[in-house]
Amino acid sequence: MKAALCTGFNAPLEIAEITLSPPRAGEVEVTLAACAICHSDLHFIEGAWGGALPAVYGHEAAGYVTSIGDGVSAYRIGQRVLVTLIRACGTCQCCSDGRPVICENGGDSQSPLALPDGTPVAQGMRTGAFAEKVVVDASQLAPLPHDMPLDVACLLACGVITGVGAVFNTAAMPAGATAVVIGTGGVGLNAIQGARIAGARRIIAMDVAPEKLAAALEFGATDAVLATAPDARQQVRTLTDARGADYVFVTVGAVVAYEQALGLTAPGGAIIMAGMTGNDDYMRLNPMMVAYQEQRLIGSKMGGTVLRRDIPRLIELYQQGRLKLDELISNRYQLDQINEAIADTAKGGTRRNVILFDAFEGGA
Repeated sequence: MKAALCTGFNAPLEIAEITLSPPRAGEVEVTLAACAICHSDLHFIEGAWGGALPAVYGHEAAGYVTSIGDGVSAYRIGQRVLVTLIRACGTCQCCSDGRPVICENGGDSQSPLALPDGTPVAQGMRTGAFAEKVVVDASQLAPLPHDMPLDVACLLACGVITGVGAVFNTAAMPAGATAVVIGTGGVGLNAIQGARIAGARRIIAMDVAPEKLAAALEFGATDAVLATAPDARQQVRTLTDARGADYVFVTVGAVVAYEQALGLTAPGGAIIMAGMTGNDDYMRLNPMMVAYQEQRLIGSKMGGTVLRRDIPRLIELYQQGRLKLDELISNRYQLDQINEAIADTAKGGTRRNVILFDAFEGGA
């Protein structure tokens, strides 16, 4: 099968033929129709998070089940499914507590990918979806309705659940609260949507790019503040009755955004840390002030998503017209255009670029 192979950090991906092992017990093969490009993929391609090479990245996908390993009864051949990076054993303490995104025992790391000469290929984020097919653990899948376009559905695999889930699950934000969302890319727009659906009385979008703030207003922000404005903090305080926001969602992987968030949070408020920085990035804070104001810093990985619970809910919100998904797609590309798509994503002006495979038109 064809895949976009990363052979060197900060180097263009190569469209190459690789081999894919058949599914083992508990695994499923999916022929992909679409895969969105996430900034996490860019971090891996740039080498910010390390990892073995050669590798195939991509983790935000949808397609059709084409082969099933022993012991898998929840899926059938031809079924449309969402493919995520959330691999969970279902039995560890975190899984038992309803937190599969931080599963302590997500299965082995043996990759099903190899070059034709047998050289192992790393399966990025245990998904490897910049390829025509994937073999993943059955826990990484979620069923999709027959009438939902797969280029739209694939967005549910990461960016949407990370942003909306940060509001619904991590923050459990009540109606009537005030929220600031720092960073209005794909994840940020979905945090804004989540806050709107949850009933926030004020949603303040912040970004360094004025044109992105306009999009934030379309997705439900009530106000927009340029993050680089000298009086940005004062603007937020004015909009929140001089208190700061009850919840500040940081959805961009930038230390400066986290440090700015500390001054935007109300007493007793929470900073939801959803943006992933590089391995060697650290923020400065004054612990005394955090303690004195009883503020909370809460990590949020993949929006604390439970696939069986959250994906059906999000699909229903989409079908009701309350969750915008179609509007998140900036451009569509073919697999052999992936470097163009990645370059466009890296510029920072896109919401989500989506790679389409042959199966998108003709089925598996």
